[in-house]
Amino acid sequence: MIRAREVSCVDVTESVLERIARHNGRINAIVVDGGEEALRAAEQKDRETGSGADLGPLHGVPVTIKENIDVAGQATPNGLPAYADVIAPDHSPVTRNLLNAGAIIVGRTNTPELSMRATTDNPLRGRTLNPWDEEASPGGSSGGASAAAAMGFGPIHHGNDIGGSLRFPSFACGLATVKPTLGRVPAYNPSATAERGLLAQLSSVQGAICREVRDVRLATRVLAGSDPRDPWWVPVPFDGPALAPPIKVAVTCEAHGYPINPQIVAGIERAADVLSDAGYAVECVESPSIMKAAQAWFDVLGSEIAHFLGPIAREHGSGTIRTLFEHYQRVGKPVDAGGYRQGIADRTALTREWCVFLDDYPLVLCPFLMRSMYSWDHDAQGFEQVKDLFTSAIYSTGVNYLSLPAGVVPIGFADGLPAGVQIVGRRYREDLILDAMEAIEASVGILTHTLWEREAGTA
Repeated sequence: MIRAREVSCVDVTESVLERIARHNGRINAIVVDGGEEALRAAEQKDRETGSGADLGPLHGVPVTIKENIDVAGQATPNGLPAYADVIAPDHSPVTRNLLNAGAIIVGRTNTPELSMRATTDNPLRGRTLNPWDEEASPGGSSGGASAAAAMGFGPIHHGNDIGGSLRFPSFACGLATVKPTLGRVPAYNPSATAERGLLAQLSSVQGAICREVRDVRLATRVLAGSDPRDPWWVPVPFDGPALAPPIKVAVTCEAHGYPINPQIVAGIERAADVLSDAGYAVECVESPSIMKAAQAWFDVLGSEIAHFLGPIAREHGSGTIRTLFEHYQRVGKPVDAGGYRQGIADRTALTREWCVFLDDYPLVLCPFLMRSMYSWDHDAQGFEQVKDLFTSAIYSTGVNYLSLPAGVVPIGFADGLPAGVQIVGRRYREDLILDAMEAIEASVGILTHTLWEREAGTA
């Protein structure tokens, strides 16, 4: 519409800012208001629109940035009051790529302390509500991004994912996302005073949460632009070679002993039927074990996290996050230095096994969360709740440990709250994952439309 001069960048920005002003006070998704600067940027974008200059793919499009990556001149507190005055000296690659594409930043979104919870609450910014149900979690750690997306605060919302922080919020709020392959999207925080541990670097990725799959595709393309500050970035074309049809999809509901919710199983079966009708060759097969990788996330990566982030949590974190870090250690069996070295070696074998399987089945349809959405304070209720949550999420943490791409797309509802399915794919074939997600979305519909109908009193 902007390119066709049907609306101006100022029109779009004012519309989004008006919706933020009307709803954000209740849900607390955007915790730093960028409205004034956004309007100035929109005015400049309109001048560029009329100048005949080449326009970027996101020219005039409002976006939000999670408050754990750098925006030059702004704080990067990562949910900690002690870091409220950590000012970024430069943009992160994600911020730079979005701005270079013409996007307009309308605000910063909330994240839990150290971005290390599957819900979104912190002593600095407070709690973010799930727009579907105030007692339900909006997910974490990109819960501010998911709540903003669901409420219509612009089409594209940045998030990141080391154990599920893009996919938990998308599942929670009826949204779409792709956790890219390691190296697809460059990452770096100029404000950081030290490098992350090796496994954190291998498991953590940047991405976007959107209401529609096509916006996830566009956003991921933009985010994937090169940046020399990330040595892991890989110059792989976004669209891979076409595969001979029908593309094989492996379906698994293996719960590894967890009492999987029947409505989650029904959602996977529905998604399998949709993909079959769309021309995919869908087969129920036994995939390599995700449990080994999920357990290694807590045993090996968990030990690294305890070493690097544990002291910060103890010194600067709230009582809640300190207790949760203790619970995380109990979920796993932390390894010593020798076990860490062996774990890194074993990770290669685990990844190889999955890569060989994906060579035969380019896509795997599986659960993301094996239970329905939990309450906003579920993890704070005790160790058993933490254990339940992460045992139900082995298809989340396990995928991170393997550095494989995976998308979550809405499939309907479970126990009255939004629910989604996960599609895992070959390395650097986010395009194939997005194609399958679009096929599911075409059948299920845009789930947030139901939310907006409720809001308008028409449902």
